Amino acid sequence: MNAQSQIAASFAADERPKSAVSTGVGLAGCLGLLAWTAASRAYGMVGPFAALAALVACGVPMILWSLLVDKVHRHASTGIAWDRPARPLRDTLDGSIVKIAGLWATWAIIAFAYCIGRWYWDGQYLFAMYVLGIGSIGLLVVSIPYIIWLDRRVEDVRDGAWHFGQLVAGRRHLADPAVLQDYARGWAIKGFFLAFMISALPYNWEVVIAPSSRDITANPINFTIWLAHASFMVDVSFATVGYMLTLKPLDSHIRSANPFAVAWIAALLCYPPFSPMQGGGPLDYRSGTGEWTYWLDSWPLAMVAVGIAIAFLHCVYAWATVAFGPRFSNLTHRGILTHGPYAWTKHPAYISKNITWWLMTLPFLATTGDPADMIRNTALLGIVSGVYYWRARTEERHLMADPDYRRYAEWIERNGLIARLRRAFRPAEPEGGPLSPRLPA
Repeated sequence: MNAQSQIAASFAADERPKSAVSTGVGLAGCLGLLAWTAASRAYGMVGPFAALAALVACGVPMILWSLLVDKVHRHASTGIAWDRPARPLRDTLDGSIVKIAGLWATWAIIAFAYCIGRWYWDGQYLFAMYVLGIGSIGLLVVSIPYIIWLDRRVEDVRDGAWHFGQLVAGRRHLADPAVLQDYARGWAIKGFFLAFMISALPYNWEVVIAPSSRDITANPINFTIWLAHASFMVDVSFATVGYMLTLKPLDSHIRSANPFAVAWIAALLCYPPFSPMQGGGPLDYRSGTGEWTYWLDSWPLAMVAVGIAIAFLHCVYAWATVAFGPRFSNLTHRGILTHGPYAWTKHPAYISKNITWWLMTLPFLATTGDPADMIRNTALLGIVSGVYYWRARTEERHLMADPDYRRYAEWIERNGLIARLRRAFRPAEPEGGPLSPRLPA
């Protein structure tokens, strides 16, 4: 067997770790979302409630696929004992009431946080507050039968809501501080990011639905820009569904929330109102920039090539979120992904997003002609990319506690995109062994 055959055989034997999420569930959600998008474009449904309906079109197929095809409710990681009879209601009702009290108290705290956060009552967040305010009524009602039903079937009823309920009831000695801390982190993440995702829905939906097909296909630039908007619409829709479907029967519950303060800082720096990358912020790298369309206007072939690269990267970015299915969430562990773009790199969304920013902005060029602007913008975008690198490292630090992630990280080291490129460009070894060093002629 020659060296290339040995490499191929070893690569085939090095099987990729199984993903916690199937390819089919994300594809089902994507098809549902695309169908609703096509219908909305055909009938001009550009309003915010059409954007909310897109969540149903995206989420319901994923729920059905998860339960009927993947049968995720049977996974041991759900903690639900399907193989034994449900406990008698009299044995679990007291604990369920405590859990409901803890859950309702949690939602009251989140509502108070929304009230005192002034940014929640301005601009795009007003829609999120309206949706969450109306939705909370149904959530309060549905939570009662859901928790009573679930507590009769789970192996361990003493989750974070139960411990917080004990604290609310004044039985502090029964509440585990470690469980309470993880519970608080999980709900802080969900409360913050769900409001942001809902607030971003209407705009991302409108810019995809409103333009006519003629305008979109008028030239490569228009199509690239529209595709960028479409990728963000898909990303926000899937992310919003992910934050909403944090449920044990779907095996999409939070296993753990990132406990490291630096991880929270790195993540929050990437989102308003804390992001310094926004216009006029200290890391705004767009001052005096002309974007790729400005600089490449006289080179149509180069513009098309860069446009294709940007379009491809936006597709990768959306794909990275679709791959999560109903499990997308920042700063949490909800199962390890190894499929789709995650079979090539551990952070496809961050990598594609940052390369896109460099290609679209070209920060080393400035319309002012001032070298200081060129240097400043390039350095600032470099810092922004550094923030995302820092964010990725803090996420890995959290996930490394799971042996499944360690196996996946080791597999990527051997078989990821960088490893494959390294093997492709490595000189082939002779059959007898390693190449001998060559002396200069």
